[in-house]
Amino acid sequence: MDEDEQRGRGGGPPQWWRNGPPWWNRRDAGRRAHWPWLSTVLLTVFVLGGSNFAAHAQGGHREPLDTFARVLLVAGSGLLLWRLRYPVAVAFGTAAAAMVYLGAGYPYGPVFLTVALACFSAVVAGHRRAAWAALGMLWAGHVLLAHWLYRWLPPSGDTAASWGQELVVATWTVAIVAVSELARTRREQWARERAERAQAARRRADEERLRIARELHDVLAHSISVINVQAGVGLALLDTDPEQARTALTTIKAASKEALGEVRQVLDTLRTPGAAPRAPAPGLDRLPELVEQAAGAGLTVEVEGTPPRLAPGTDLAAFRIVQEALTNVVRHSGSRNARVRLDHDAGALRLRIDDDGPATGDDAGGSGNGLAGMRERAAALGGTIEAGPRADGGFRVLAVLPLKVKPKPKEADR
Repeated sequence: MDEDEQRGRGGGPPQWWRNGPPWWNRRDAGRRAHWPWLSTVLLTVFVLGGSNFAAHAQGGHREPLDTFARVLLVAGSGLLLWRLRYPVAVAFGTAAAAMVYLGAGYPYGPVFLTVALACFSAVVAGHRRAAWAALGMLWAGHVLLAHWLYRWLPPSGDTAASWGQELVVATWTVAIVAVSELARTRREQWARERAERAQAARRRADEERLRIARELHDVLAHSISVINVQAGVGLALLDTDPEQARTALTTIKAASKEALGEVRQVLDTLRTPGAAPRAPAPGLDRLPELVEQAAGAGLTVEVEGTPPRLAPGTDLAAFRIVQEALTNVVRHSGSRNARVRLDHDAGALRLRIDDDGPATGDDAGGSGNGLAGMRERAAALGGTIEAGPRADGGFRVLAVLPLKVKPKPKEADR
């Protein structure tokens, strides 16, 4: 039993006053909320009561309300029940009912409210021309009735209406159109804002997924490359040099422990979004550890220069770029020596990673996304990456990262 049914059976006010009685539209229960029962009933009561009051105030000048008049009032108000599904038909239907009501000589009153609400709903739903046509039909019909047909229509002895009265009707019509157009404009603006917020949320989610994928790639690629090399060493020396094989296994254990810790740190952001990480993100201050890990994979790394004090995002990107560049040397280069040079000035940090080559063609289980990931990291900070073979047969990665990150341009400025 859903919440509406529970409230209708004693848990609160009966919901059928809002959505319709239980037998209405049973085959499409999911759309019952689209029937504006409550507002239609309230407006019908108001129109009937207001028309009775107007009949007493205009007694002697207009025809008294009878059964036919009340049928017209209820019919015109009842049509509003369909205004959300058939706004054009309801707009013309309420206008026609009002014209018949006025043509029969019944008193002026809140009968115009039904036309106003119907045309308002049509404009908001996007049927602007139909709403204008219905209002124009009502105004033209009123002019016809009040200045020509009044001679043959009740009440007897009626005189032509003043043009000042027509001006009031025209002003009332323009006011309805203006309010409806304003509501439609605001509704479209709200819809655009909701779409923009949804698009921004999707974009942030995509960027977060890309960031996590990049982090996992860099962590796993480096650690698994070290493990791959050391496992090969261990297998080769297991029988001839057990002590060296033990050293390789120790390196594998340390590398796997390091990788598990960093992967756990990345995945913690998925479990508790917005929470602070348990450990600080790695930066260039951990460059000695990176050199030690590379040494465990048989790669000697020389470091020149000292890094400046960096923002956390720039520090992490610089560390990952050096890590990925050294991982690529382990995977793809026949050289067992690499050089890392750090230079900086007031505006940029320059990272240069060189090896003497030649390329081996081995992939060591890589995914081939290393250079792309480095370029994405640099581009996210407004920096650049240049990577390619050197003239002497080696390979060079040159990264330039700005020390002050430029804000991303807004969608409207792109």
